[in-house]
Amino acid sequence: MHMASEEGSKLWGGRFSGKVDPEMDKFNASIGFDKRMWKEDIIGSQAYVKAIEKVGLVDNEEMKEILSGLEKVKEEWSKGEFAIHPSDEDVHTANERRLKEIIGSVGGKLHTGRSRNDQAQVDARLWLKNEIKTLHSLLVDLIKAFITRAKVEIDVLMPGYTHMQRAQPIRWSHWLLSYSWALKRDADRLDELRKRVDVNPLGSGAIAGNPFNVDRQFLAKELNFSSVTANSMDAVGDRDYIIEFLFWASLLSTHLSRWAEDLILYSTKEFGFVSLSDAYSTGSSLMPQKKNADSLELIRGKAGRIFGRFAGMQMTLKGIPSSYNKDLQEDKEPLFDVCDTLQGLLKVSTGTLITLLLHKDNMVAALSPDMLATDLAYYLARKGVPFREAHSLSGTAVQAAENKSCPLNMLTVEDLKEISPLFEADVTYVWDYEHSVEQYVAEGGTAKSSVQDQINKLQEWLNCYRESDQPSL
Repeated sequence: MHMASEEGSKLWGGRFSGKVDPEMDKFNASIGFDKRMWKEDIIGSQAYVKAIEKVGLVDNEEMKEILSGLEKVKEEWSKGEFAIHPSDEDVHTANERRLKEIIGSVGGKLHTGRSRNDQAQVDARLWLKNEIKTLHSLLVDLIKAFITRAKVEIDVLMPGYTHMQRAQPIRWSHWLLSYSWALKRDADRLDELRKRVDVNPLGSGAIAGNPFNVDRQFLAKELNFSSVTANSMDAVGDRDYIIEFLFWASLLSTHLSRWAEDLILYSTKEFGFVSLSDAYSTGSSLMPQKKNADSLELIRGKAGRIFGRFAGMQMTLKGIPSSYNKDLQEDKEPLFDVCDTLQGLLKVSTGTLITLLLHKDNMVAALSPDMLATDLAYYLARKGVPFREAHSLSGTAVQAAENKSCPLNMLTVEDLKEISPLFEADVTYVWDYEHSVEQYVAEGGTAKSSVQDQINKLQEWLNCYRESDQPSL
């Protein structure tokens, strides 16, 4: 009697007679990480057996037997009782092996016309769709936290910085909202990306398609996909949606890294604008006085890790020829790692922001008259002086204050009149910080009315985001 070799029992066995090197077996296997898609793999198989029953590849009783067996496999996974065998190369192999153990040889009919090439893709797309829903919700929670603080602390003033130099007075809420808008773009991009994930690849086979004319639209409906892939070669070789997701994640984490860097600076004693909650800080093993912004530093650090995953996967894809190649198995680990990292990053960002303690007096104390030099130029511009000339005259005033070793606002009206006769007694209003921020009433500015308008627009966007209105994932 001919005995099947160990290789013959694998899904790809039969033509192999020699043994695979154990190190190659380990190198080839993906069960260690793709097992987390066990549920999606079973859901895809349940839909597929219904599709092949419709074209007569299994009869109704066989379909019911396979569906029942798959439910038992699912139950074992959900209870943590599923036993992975050394021969289980991947989650697809493991589930099919266990199905045949439960219902016998009829389980072997399930894979008719299907390849692990399209099977792995349907699993990944189903898994990522659910992950996108979770990440979108966490991102919206973070944006809500930004808007809530902006509402409550709308009257707080602080220095605004360019080139890390004090530039002009702004509202703290304006700074908060600058990140809210960036994060809103991230949320919008994720929703756009979701549409390109929401495509059914099942029924593409290994490369050429499905030879039994399975109804791919039926499969899409069963699996809650919005459409089907148009070309079988493209379907099994496409990882655009994963690359796009990894890019999206790297851009989101870049925004959060910049926000974290701002707060790291603002929390130092040199700035003293904010203090982190003890829940999001750590101490030093050597210096008892230290309170380290570890939450923010980790947010900043993990942005590099996420970008590395994106760049690595992009490089993996660069030289692969068309259709499926085993290199594409490298897509799962960066995808899983980035999703896990992002969940933690978003939760910690929200917690850090909500519990942040603001030192308003220190912010106001950091405002200095030299930051109003532009306002001095605006004063002259409102009196008809061309701005370039007004800018130069304001610079002359700054130099005059330096020569007198006094702050800019301590120049007398007479001092200023020597620079330009257009300076009058009302120039003293220029030295009021509240007056300074309130002149920026144009849309998107830091005046209170403009900031309130930003809050209203973001709140309107949030109000449109309700669980019942979310796109089906």
